[in-house]
Amino acid sequence: MGERLSNDVVEDILGHLPVKSLTRFRCVSKSCDSIITHPTFITKHLKLNLNQSESLVSTNTHSEYLLYTTKVKSRSPSSKHLCAVVCNNDSTLTQISRFEIPSLFEKHSLVGFCNGLFCLASRRNDLNHIIYLWNPSIRMFKKLLATPVTDEYKKEHKRSVVGLAYNSQNNDFKILRLLSVSLGPGAEAEAEIYSLSTDSWRKVVITMESLRGYEPNFGRIVKIDPPCIFLNGALHTLAITSSHHFILSFNVNDESFREIMLPSSPFDVDTNFTQHASFKGSLAFFAFADSLRGAFCNIWVMEEYGVAESWTRIYRVPMIWVGDVRFCGCTDNGEVWIKNSTGLISFDPESPNLNVLGVEDADWVGFTANSMESLILLDGGWFHN
Repeated sequence: MGERLSNDVVEDILGHLPVKSLTRFRCVSKSCDSIITHPTFITKHLKLNLNQSESLVSTNTHSEYLLYTTKVKSRSPSSKHLCAVVCNNDSTLTQISRFEIPSLFEKHSLVGFCNGLFCLASRRNDLNHIIYLWNPSIRMFKKLLATPVTDEYKKEHKRSVVGLAYNSQNNDFKILRLLSVSLGPGAEAEAEIYSLSTDSWRKVVITMESLRGYEPNFGRIVKIDPPCIFLNGALHTLAITSSHHFILSFNVNDESFREIMLPSSPFDVDTNFTQHASFKGSLAFFAFADSLRGAFCNIWVMEEYGVAESWTRIYRVPMIWVGDVRFCGCTDNGEVWIKNSTGLISFDPESPNLNVLGVEDADWVGFTANSMESLILLDGGWFHN
């Protein structure tokens, strides 16, 4: 009769299995279930997957993935799905997963994702203090309650932005919730920081004087605009004072805020809208302009992170507008994705060609260099059908 494998050997074997297999193996025995649901194993499995993903990226042997949500109208009532597809070299898409989004989240929208974990928030004033973390691969979620705004005046004039990030130094997921009040005496931007490891919120008041890189005489922050982009270990969102626009960054490791200046002249007279994003691993700023002279997309890249003088306009791309345009993001190889009345479109800034993709009614769009699934929330979330 063969010898029984030690728990260490079993744990090492299980650590290299995909999430779908692990969820099935939980039913094999109590010992397997105990190993798989233990926080130490969940962390080990995450780190192994992160290392594997980084190895694929460094050797350029990975595919890029498009994530999007769409409504399924054939059902009554209609449901919303989260889809993941591979972006092929010939600009076609191959679906690899599809998850139905629980009706529990029907008044919330996806605002971020990281390592298999998704964050959902609402812009409704009566709901935007309720935030969900969701791991679709294990059908688990966690409901988080931030501080509700009770002041009626602030309710009327406030704006909230939410971002999700992974703290690699201590293996923790963090949520940044920013609130800005545009009018009223003494109104300041506020921040709440949630840590998954401690399952708790902390409140921080943001003043311009507290920012690293602060320039005087810009006034107080009166508006904060989404999205909240995770790049270089920090979350980035657009902040506006009475006389100044800049990118507000939040370092998730040391929890410090910083002001990052925008390009000195990013706006054309006919600029319709702007967006900050990650472009080929660098912080970028997009300005879309439409006029009688034609439509253009100006792309600025910060070549040295955090150094305002390193902003460089690398592309001025002529565009063919078809209806209203919404910026969706960029892939790691530099393709820019937008949405207009014809659907989802991608283009390479170095080529005039537009690729119309077979994705219709995409409400939310995101990109990732890996399709990594994780066991996060398995030891402390709620199961959904």
